[in-house]
Amino acid sequence: MQNNQLKLDNQLCFRLYTAARLVMKAYYPYFEPLGITYPQYLVLLVLWEQDKQPVNDIAKRLMLDTNTVTPLLQRMEKTGLIDRKRGEKDMRQRIVSLTEKGRALYEQAVNIPACIRKDIAASPTDEETFAAMIPALDNLINNLQR
Repeated sequence: MQNNQLKLDNQLCFRLYTAARLVMKAYYPYFEPLGITYPQYLVLLVLWEQDKQPVNDIAKRLMLDTNTVTPLLQRMEKTGLIDRKRGEKDMRQRIVSLTEKGRALYEQAVNIPACIRKDIAASPTDEETFAAMIPALDNLINNLQR
């Protein structure tokens, strides 16, 4: 079997998977003292930008299905990071809001992005390369969503 297209080293998907896994692993030491996971951090980022959002809006922002986000939100509610209440206009809707504990984590997490950039950038040139990757990854994501 000599088809070069099927070599692991020639797979974009493998590099994306490995990079994503290693980036999440790099975040772990910063999340452990906060008592949160990477997916919970993503939810917190969404709510720190705009509190009191419907579950559907959070799911859309994270590009996930609501049935993936709901169990995550339930765990976050049990740990006291968020509250989930029925919508006033639509009782079927669940509105997610930060608790005091969830808001307080903002101050503890504010330096995490800079720490991660420092951890994964071997040189100042790397930071420029990472910044240039964002539009390329956004383009890839947009193309895959079609």
